[in-house]
Amino acid sequence: MSHLELVGVQLYYRRITERGDDAELLALDGVSFDVASGEFVAVVGPSGCGKSSLLLLVNGLLRPTAGQVRLDGEVIRGPSADRALVFQEAALLPWRTVQANVELPLELRRAPAPTRREIASRHIRRVGLEAYSRFFPHQVSGGMRQRVGLARALAVDPRVLLMDEPFAALDAQMRQLMGAELLRLWEAEKKTILFVTHDLDEAIYLADRVVVMSARPGRVLDLVPIALPRPRALAIRSSAEFGVYRQRIWQSLEREVLAALARESGTDPDGRG
Repeated sequence: MSHLELVGVQLYYRRITERGDDAELLALDGVSFDVASGEFVAVVGPSGCGKSSLLLLVNGLLRPTAGQVRLDGEVIRGPSADRALVFQEAALLPWRTVQANVELPLELRRAPAPTRREIASRHIRRVGLEAYSRFFPHQVSGGMRQRVGLARALAVDPRVLLMDEPFAALDAQMRQLMGAELLRLWEAEKKTILFVTHDLDEAIYLADRVVVMSARPGRVLDLVPIALPRPRALAIRSSAEFGVYRQRIWQSLEREVLAALARESGTDPDGRG
């Protein structure tokens, strides 16, 4: 388990304008928050606010223009085995079985065959797919493929798990079930998790705290502690306390979502585009 810190993080992207000029786009501006060891933190915000960029910074695939991202006090300067990133699509290799897909990162690290088979099998059991270990990705459902992706990430025993809308492609019922499954796994291992989502209910249900981001350039609008008891049953989503959290977060987000839509349509009254 590990303590993650983002301190005054700023990120510019270079882009080509319609006139062909080279310009800079400010994606994140002065973002500061931390994720305690073993904590589950969700990030919500309008489209284009830099949520996914935050994960790439923490993973080390991007470097901040200013500020620092630190893990246990050490500045993150590149990718490392101590951080694993789970994407919206499981990105499984279609010619490899479930077992072989989960073994892949261990194989790339030159783990001995018996070791990687044992580790992969253990994590396949943990996500409930033992009966499907010899199946190929096209032979299992979307929810199962996401579980394979999660097992593959856990197989390398990362200190921090980064998740970029991992259930967004699933239907509403499967999305809720996958959220409950993720909580079961997290409660067993208490990995440090940073989880990006557009779904407010998903964020509230899963997280210890919710980071609410502004429209681009992304800034932290609010940090909302979620004091709902754990373990959390799906039924808690219909409770009055859950609704209070939903209303608070939406009040922070509503103006930002409208600003993002206005910028996309070219009618931003605040000139933030």
